[in-house]
Amino acid sequence: MATTVGPARSIPWWKEPTKEQWMAWWAAWLGWTLDAFDFTVFLLIMVPISKEFGVSLTEVAAVLTITLWMRLVGACGSGWLADRVGRKTPLMLSIAWYSICNFIAGFSPSFAFLFLFRALLGIGMGAEWPAGAALAMESWPARSRGIMSGILQGSWSLGFLLSSAVYGMFYQYLGWRGMLWIGILPAFAIIFVRYFVKEPPVWVENKRLQREQKREVRAPLLQIFRRGLIGNTLSACWWMTSAFVIYYSIWSLFATHLQKDLNFSPAQVAMPIAIANFLAFLASGFWGWTADVFGANECRLFPGLTALVEALHAMPGGS
Repeated sequence: MATTVGPARSIPWWKEPTKEQWMAWWAAWLGWTLDAFDFTVFLLIMVPISKEFGVSLTEVAAVLTITLWMRLVGACGSGWLADRVGRKTPLMLSIAWYSICNFIAGFSPSFAFLFLFRALLGIGMGAEWPAGAALAMESWPARSRGIMSGILQGSWSLGFLLSSAVYGMFYQYLGWRGMLWIGILPAFAIIFVRYFVKEPPVWVENKRLQREQKREVRAPLLQIFRRGLIGNTLSACWWMTSAFVIYYSIWSLFATHLQKDLNFSPAQVAMPIAIANFLAFLASGFWGWTADVFGANECRLFPGLTALVEALHAMPGGS
């Protein structure tokens, strides 16, 4: 494992990780980026779905809500499984899960059928990040862990950029069902994970020691709430909850607004979404880099203060 920061300073940081570490990172990157594609494509086609099934946009938005709630189920299940069988298996299962669910949703004969399979997609969507992030980062060199985790997390924006590009260029040929059928393509990433990615040595060694010493953790979810960790746990939950509320408050119905209220064409809808997501990707990499330079605790204060200012500005009477 190349996790030292002393002698490694003499070589460029991107040459420090081993081939296996790069392969693991690319596997997580693929899973996360394509996860974003399969989820965000729905944000672009809510208006035509509403029209085809004769339901209100509020009902279509409920599909988005249940998908996000089911994400919690998938995340907890994936983390539990990853501690027992390794990171690769739950990662492959998650990619297959959300790809197949999105594909099947494209054949929906009714709104209830669509609701069901987009809800199930949420399980696979939530399952990808715990397994993928652990696979990529737990043995990544500490020297560049901030920037690479930032790029990895920010690649959600690349997935959204990709779905908006496909929507802008091909929606007139594919329709909303075709946009969902394309969601089967991420399943091919499983081949890469299966044959080119190895389990992190950290996990392999820890698992060996746990078995030898008969101290395997049976309920890791409860362990993060024990004394000494609960402060970090609640802090992380607060930051992630705040980020999700702000992100989905902005992006969930933005494409719907452009289509329904401003009568934008698919190409016109795609352009601002693609630009914004590209900038978001760059910002994620930048904040990851600053975390390597200045430390994570210091660097997360500025985005938090920025979000607070934006929220106050959006309140009635804000200027």
